[in-house]
Amino acid sequence: MPRPNILYIHSHDTGRYIQPMGHPVRTPNLQRLAEQGVLFRQCCSAAPTCSPSRAALLTGQWPHSTGMLGLAHRGFSLNDHGRHLIHTLRPAGYTSALAGIQHIAADAETIGYDRILTTGRGEQATRAACEFLGDPPAGPWFLSVGYGRTHRPFPPPTPADDPRYCLPPAPLPDTPRTRQDMAAFHSLAAALDAQMGQVLAQLDAAGLAGNTLVIATTDHGIAFPRMKCNLTDHGIGVFLILRGPGELAGGKAIDGMVSHVDVFPTLCELLDVAPPAWLDGTSFMPLVRGRARQVHEEIFAEVTYHAAYEPQRAVRTPRWKYIRRFEERDTPVLPNCDASPSKDVLLEAGWRDRPIEREQLYDLLLDPNEVHNLAGGPGRPADAAHTAVLDEMRARLDAYMDRTDDPLRHGPAPAPKGARITLSDETDPKGRHRIVE
Repeated sequence: MPRPNILYIHSHDTGRYIQPMGHPVRTPNLQRLAEQGVLFRQCCSAAPTCSPSRAALLTGQWPHSTGMLGLAHRGFSLNDHGRHLIHTLRPAGYTSALAGIQHIAADAETIGYDRILTTGRGEQATRAACEFLGDPPAGPWFLSVGYGRTHRPFPPPTPADDPRYCLPPAPLPDTPRTRQDMAAFHSLAAALDAQMGQVLAQLDAAGLAGNTLVIATTDHGIAFPRMKCNLTDHGIGVFLILRGPGELAGGKAIDGMVSHVDVFPTLCELLDVAPPAWLDGTSFMPLVRGRARQVHEEIFAEVTYHAAYEPQRAVRTPRWKYIRRFEERDTPVLPNCDASPSKDVLLEAGWRDRPIEREQLYDLLLDPNEVHNLAGGPGRPADAAHTAVLDEMRARLDAYMDRTDDPLRHGPAPAPKGARITLSDETDPKGRHRIVE
């Protein structure tokens, strides 16, 4: 049987807020895809910020191992574009094509796609993808279709999403402005789903669905305070749906913990392609086949730069989450939270000066919203009943950072020359940005 085609279709800032994940968001096309394929309910991105997350999925490495410590459009880049998935697929006969955003290089040409159909967003990406599917190349292909939705700014909600009946996400208070904000997200998610649905419909109409592996996901959590750019599951929790011939069908829902870095090695197994030596992830096919409940004892996630420098690392097990911050600053880094009505609500309540503890430990079963920090903080000792867990999670993170030669083990991580960094102090109107020299 010929190797399957691959349709990688992805969004910005959608987290787990789609219908198949149980949220009241109108995404019928993603719901249908999940019912036909495999839904991974406990998938986490490797970073709650765009370029590092996407780099991890497409190289199978943790972000700092790829060199992607910040955002591509702000001057950060991969150490080696040859580690992108398309370069492993090419010797196996795959033609690669890009439609829409990619966000791991300032210039898409540097990645090495065989065909760049468009770097436009929304309808341009959909149209280019559909034209490609209507006249595909001979042999197997890899098509990346990237959407800017559900990135901010949000347009007003449509009449289908009435703010009066819309619940804000868990980290936020239920107020008229946060409801309005979340209703706008719902409308944008519905528009995203409609665009993805057109591509999936064209895949069917072209007779390609039977031999195409669809990978649908997003980069990280939604662009609300305490979510995107945070290492709680509100920031790193993402949807992941795979649909394809054979084992990746039938409407399965997988509860085992997986990471975006696992996608690359999983594809290597499915396609019978030799896995590159650099891969950090693990194939999750044992979960799909019902041969294991977990393929990981632990997964990791990180932030170094987003708009501003905010170095953090995290380790997650099925039960526990441990987060460590690597700067002295103990209040929110406000430029790393997108402007929004929800942000305004928190700022008006004094969020700017709310302390953030340098170590955080959460029990994900008894405290799924990650609000009760068992690691303690200034003037508040760690929970005595969890000292052994805290020590274990510290040791797990330390071992990982040593094993992967995390730059934070050696002190602050410098930005590359030419990178554009937002200053952490938003009160300085003349010094919002600086260029690294």
